Amino acid sequence: MTHLFARSGFRLSAAALALSLLGGCDDSGDDYTGPLYAITTQDLNADPAASYVVVTREAEQTAQLSLDGAIKVSGRALGVGIRKSGQVYVVSDDSPVVTRYSLTEDGGLEQSGTVSFASLGVMSLGEYQANFQFVSATKAYFFDGITAQAVIWNPTEMTVTGNIALGDLELEGTEMAFSGSVVSDNGQLIIPVGWRPVAGVGITPRTGVVVVDTATDTATIVTDERCGYAHDAVLAPDRKVYVATEAYGAAVHRVSADAAPEPCLLRFDPQTRTFDAGFHRSLSELVGGGTAGSLVPGPSGTAYLRVLDESVAPVQEGAHPRGIASGAGWQWWALNLNTLTATRNTQFPATSGSSFLFHTENQTLYTEFGAGSASTTLHVLGDNGRPTLTTRGLSFSLLQLR
Repeated sequence: MTHLFARSGFRLSAAALALSLLGGCDDSGDDYTGPLYAITTQDLNADPAASYVVVTREAEQTAQLSLDGAIKVSGRALGVGIRKSGQVYVVSDDSPVVTRYSLTEDGGLEQSGTVSFASLGVMSLGEYQANFQFVSATKAYFFDGITAQAVIWNPTEMTVTGNIALGDLELEGTEMAFSGSVVSDNGQLIIPVGWRPVAGVGITPRTGVVVVDTATDTATIVTDERCGYAHDAVLAPDRKVYVATEAYGAAVHRVSADAAPEPCLLRFDPQTRTFDAGFHRSLSELVGGGTAGSLVPGPSGTAYLRVLDESVAPVQEGAHPRGIASGAGWQWWALNLNTLTATRNTQFPATSGSSFLFHTENQTLYTEFGAGSASTTLHVLGDNGRPTLTTRGLSFSLLQLR
């Protein structure tokens, strides 16, 4: 999951504050009472960049999402919140303001509150849906890499209630980013952290994990020097957390091995809050050679590794690692977390290396980003990777409203 956000004020189209938004639906006036989803898509090809929030019923069906009647948001936006709560909180890299929308009886959205994080020095909200963690209807966190803190806020009252300073994560000459993959376990949030140099292309040889106790609002920071940009995490059946280098870090190592540590897999114990000093696996060796990165949770004690197939996507001389990571050609390999053996899943089509998971009524979906940031297609994590909804732009967030 590559870091793509830039900073810039949050503006909504006034005419779009309360619209019936059944994007992709043939009949918005029927008595449909089934699942509804808020999808936020980012149009980076617009100048300036803009985003659209759309309500649809078709996340699990093959369809082209219509943006007609969508709520337009300046900058790169996300829609976050508690699943099936009937509310979506819209944020943007253009602003410190969270805007709440509530689902109406006719399946539209209407604005129902705002809160600003500016009092804590936050001027931009992003960059992944997982940066917002909801503990309950009255307590949530926003993990901000720019200001190195976790903002604590109340989604019901729409107020800021505190923060957790995480200044020990700051390293001179680097950019720090929280992962889009967060593990929740026994009252703890486990958030991987990655660093890369401010200038040039490279990966800082450091892995970090922030563990937040949601009962006490205290944080423990744990680091390890054996890996870099280990941004992906999954919880294994033995309750250990496996952390792996994601696709961007793997792509940097592919084009410039001296600029990045070898992509690897580490094991973290949430009970002792320590990395296992005796455990270290090369991702390349796990898949029999080649460029491997990104760890995606799978079913029944498994996960998926992404492996670049250069017969599908040849790496050209001078290629930028960001283009490699977000481009097509990354195959899916199933990793057994009990035996730590990996097997190619030939049923899934090769897709872009950076993927996000979205949970719908009956499925878990993953993203495939089209060339030039032009489109996003959702696929079922299972069912041979069956494609479902396609939308213009990049969709980094999907939330089931009901």
